[in-house]
Amino acid sequence: MYEPEGPLDLELGTRRARAAALLMFSLPGGAYIYQGEELGLPEVEDLPEAVLQDPVWERSGHTNRGRDSCRVPIPWSGATAPYGFSPDGAGAAPWLPQPAGWAPRTVAAQTGDETSMLELYRTALRLRRAHPALGDSSLTWLDAPEGVLAFGRDPGFVCVVNLSAEPYPLPDHTSVLLASGPVEGGTLAPDQAVWLTVCG
Repeated sequence: MYEPEGPLDLELGTRRARAAALLMFSLPGGAYIYQGEELGLPEVEDLPEAVLQDPVWERSGHTNRGRDSCRVPIPWSGATAPYGFSPDGAGAAPWLPQPAGWAPRTVAAQTGDETSMLELYRTALRLRRAHPALGDSSLTWLDAPEGVLAFGRDPGFVCVVNLSAEPYPLPDHTSVLLASGPVEGGTLAPDQAVWLTVCG
């Protein structure tokens, strides 16, 4: 099981998660979305020990916190917990507490915000269904330097993912279909991905 070394870098993690989503959705085969990733929900690292419920926590003699940190209830709406997860007046809190700062991560807050994780997922899924290259077509790896993944799918689709520490000049293309972050000056920033329309 993955154990982070020190506190998570949420800005870097979000940037990489957005790029990873575009990579996954551009590959052949099925795509799986796990609870909360479409909202950009981070691991909740500070759950009190008293609320931990994962059997791993008990079996390990309270040395391994288990997976509860990624099972916190989804925030749907509102400015405070339970963020629409439980109906008003339910009288019972969700089984795990939600962080106080999750109001901007609710479905309601992200809906219609073109820069949000949720709208990135919605756009990627819509394009994946509509674009003829993102069905059963084959994948062809393109030449790229170390730290950059680039592949094409017919007809006319290229995905580039920059895993390096330097900006990468984009290959010739006719348009940008979707990007995980701003694409400026014809280059792809580190930890970003882009879908391109190409000729041929």
